[in-house]
Amino acid sequence: MTAIAACVPKTIVSNMSLGYMMSDDAMERVVKSTGIEERRIADDDVCSSDLCVKAAERLMLDNQISPDSIDLLIFTTLTPDFVSPPTTPIIQKRLGLPPTTACIDLQFACSGYIYAMGVAYAMVSAPGINRALVLAGETMSKITSRRDRVNWPLYGDAGTATLVEKGDFGESVFELTADGVGQDFVKVPFRGFRNSLSENNLIDKEDAEGNFRRDIDITMDGMETFNHAITAIPRQIKALMKETGITGDDFDYLISHQANKMMIDFIVRKLKVSKDKVPFCLQKYGNTSCASVPLTIVSELEGKMAGEKKLLLSAIGAGWSFGTAFLTVKDLQVSPVIEF
Repeated sequence: MTAIAACVPKTIVSNMSLGYMMSDDAMERVVKSTGIEERRIADDDVCSSDLCVKAAERLMLDNQISPDSIDLLIFTTLTPDFVSPPTTPIIQKRLGLPPTTACIDLQFACSGYIYAMGVAYAMVSAPGINRALVLAGETMSKITSRRDRVNWPLYGDAGTATLVEKGDFGESVFELTADGVGQDFVKVPFRGFRNSLSENNLIDKEDAEGNFRRDIDITMDGMETFNHAITAIPRQIKALMKETGITGDDFDYLISHQANKMMIDFIVRKLKVSKDKVPFCLQKYGNTSCASVPLTIVSELEGKMAGEKKLLLSAIGAGWSFGTAFLTVKDLQVSPVIEF
């Protein structure tokens, strides 16, 4: 991992502007518990791929990376351009990458970045692939009802690009797991082919808590997700630390998926990690799903990555997919966050 960049939409939505769905007092409680004050929302005609392309162009410009030098392109998202074709060939053409570029689309929601990086590291370690471009982006606003008091105040949009190159930068370890028992706790019920789509699925419906959403919008059992995360995430991080023999003193930063500040604070206390090592950006960007880990690096660690740094990355995603990674990077080039 040698360079990283991020792009967010220009439009800012303050959570305190959502008075149409709850009282100011109730919204203040949501902001306090989640830590999310505002989010970036993409225009209707802007897709995840557009934000990632802008981030990739900035990365290549800032680091003088020729498109012809990219051997592998990985794109992870819940919000692709189409069901078919995959989005990576479309991005490959837009970025001017050679037709010899291997293209991979991945769908792992919030854990997607760490999964994609695991794939990139594995493939770059093999002969024939020297440079991989990992794109992680979401336009969660397109699958979230604006009348959903549970989900709409949480999610934001962003696109990121990370360059992974062949080279010896020190120890790097990935822990990638999943548990399908959690399949129903974070779910978009009607955008795949398990359930047949009808006109009825496109109509807003009110649930028992007074939230309105379509069947093609994301749903989440927030309490179940919180309770599972505060137990499972520390367990997986501790397993990786035991495997690598590292302690809390051996890494410079713990970059966590930006889902909920209360949840992250609880996990940090459980791991006994100094708060100075845990950057946050969810107060200004919200939960950007798979983009949140790289966006946090770009937003909060620009100008702080000179020399050798050891990073601990952690994310939980839909289907109880977990990604944890310990990465050693050297002089990581962090471009400023750009807007589109």
